[in-house]
Amino acid sequence: EQDLEKLFGVHGKVTTCNLVLDDKSGDSKGFGFIEMELEQEAMVAVEKLHGTKLKQNKIRVKPAD
Repeated sequence: EQDLEKLFGVHGKVTTCNLVLDDKSGDSKGFGFIEMELEQEAMVAVEKLHGTKLKQNKIRVKPAD
């Protein structure tokens, strides 16, 4: 969560960061949710971060449905 918060924090104020974990193992399920204070900052983060890498993994960033 700290890595995601730092990554998105470059583009604006992160209000919440929740990484989804497996109930049994406690390992990441490979996705999470970020909320940012301003919608405009969130949209910039989506545009700038979609397709980038975080710890050797390509990330997909999109607005929540």
